[in-house]
Amino acid sequence: MTTQNENLIWQIRYFIYQHFTSTTQPPTLAETADRFHLSLDETRAAYQELHQRDAIYLGPGKASIRMAFPFSAVPTPFRVHTLIKSYWANCAWDALGIPAALQCDAIIETTSAESQQPLSLFVRDSRLFDHGEWAHFLLPFRQWYDDLEFT
Repeated sequence: MTTQNENLIWQIRYFIYQHFTSTTQPPTLAETADRFHLSLDETRAAYQELHQRDAIYLGPGKASIRMAFPFSAVPTPFRVHTLIKSYWANCAWDALGIPAALQCDAIIETTSAESQQPLSLFVRDSRLFDHGEWAHFLLPFRQWYDDLEFT
C-alpha cells in the first residue's frame, strides 16, 4: 500500500469517528465516498481495509459500519448519555470508553445480567462513580475478535 493510500485510510477512519461523535451514527458508504471524492467501490475497499486492521467492524454484507470502537451503530444494552448526545456502546468496557474518548462526563445505563435490574454508572471528571458493580466478560480478551457481535 502506498503512503498516499495509507494516509487516506487513516483520514477515512478519522472521518468515521468525527461523524459518530457529531451524529451518534457512522457515515454511510455514500457519505464517506462523497467526502473523499471516491467511488463506492473505492470506499468499500477502504472500509474493508479498516475492518481487516480491526480499526472498525463491518456489519452483515460488509458495506456498513457496525462498530467503531467504542461506538455501536446498533442499539445494545449499554447506553451512554453525555450532556449533549446519547450513544450506544458495544459492551461494558466500551461504555466506559465513550466518556474517555470524548473527555466528558456521562451517565451509563445498562441492566444487571444477574438480577435484570437497571444500573446507572456515573463518570465525572474522568472518574467512575459506581455502587460496587462488577463487569463480567464472558470470554478472555484474546477471543473477543473471534465473534465480536457475541462478545
